[in-house]
Amino acid sequence: MKHVKKVTAVLLLAICSAFFFSCNKDNDSEPEPKPLTPAEILASTPWETTNAKNNKGENVALSDANVANFVGFAYFRADGTFTMFNLDDSPKMQGEWSVSADGKTRTIIAKNDAGVVLFTRVVDITVLTKQEFTYRIYPNASDKTVYFDIIHTPTTHPAPKK
Repeated sequence: MKHVKKVTAVLLLAICSAFFFSCNKDNDSEPEPKPLTPAEILASTPWETTNAKNNKGENVALSDANVANFVGFAYFRADGTFTMFNLDDSPKMQGEWSVSADGKTRTIIAKNDAGVVLFTRVVDITVLTKQEFTYRIYPNASDKTVYFDIIHTPTTHPAPKK
């Protein structure tokens, strides 16, 4: 009888332990947020050009003729449209945008107010995080040894009215 009591106590302890340790602590916490796609990252904030670097890694003044046309504020909306303004808030361009699924390229299709396509530009993305968006431009498309990286960081600057 003593042996049966010990076996019963051990079994009861094992069953209670199983229930206690099988409880999932994750039920009380928030689920992990889904990682953002490259397009969602780009649309998550307005961007301001804050720096440019050449192929040697040297800083390039934002007023330099090689990069000046790429400087300003960019507002990429989740609906695939964008507006860009110069740093003095004057209008720069508007149109449609997309980012490749792998986050390696960004395409903009600039349009005039009537919706007529002015140009299409595809650039290589070198950094795309919530803290930085950098793309590469080549002054001469056939020479990939000379390039400029256009660096943007998030801004709270409101989109100017046109």
